[in-house]
Amino acid sequence: MQYMLMICGTEGAEPEPGFDMAAATEAWVSEMDGRGVRLQGHRLRPESDATTVRMRNNEVLICDGPFAETKEQMFGFDLVECADLDEAIEVASKHPVARYGMIEVRPFWPLDAE
Repeated sequence: MQYMLMICGTEGAEPEPGFDMAAATEAWVSEMDGRGVRLQGHRLRPESDATTVRMRNNEVLICDGPFAETKEQMFGFDLVECADLDEAIEVASKHPVARYGMIEVRPFWPLDAE
């Protein structure tokens, strides 16, 4: 089963002092790649670089910024393939951002499902 891990947090929030985010992220990526569960992933530019697009009455409406007006924003994503939700949760719990932000785990909707 494929799951999207949406890596979320508050812009400018930092983990506890002394925590090396770059090294922890590299270790997580290496572990998940080694296990064969991580299919792809990437960081996103900050929320200030987001553009929201809507279509209303055949008119394209564009506004600067993210869709959600909330303190927590999406920092990036990872696409994983796990045996089940329990494994996806275990994978997400090991992500370094889970220490100070949150990881939303969401299964893909199968194309053949109604």
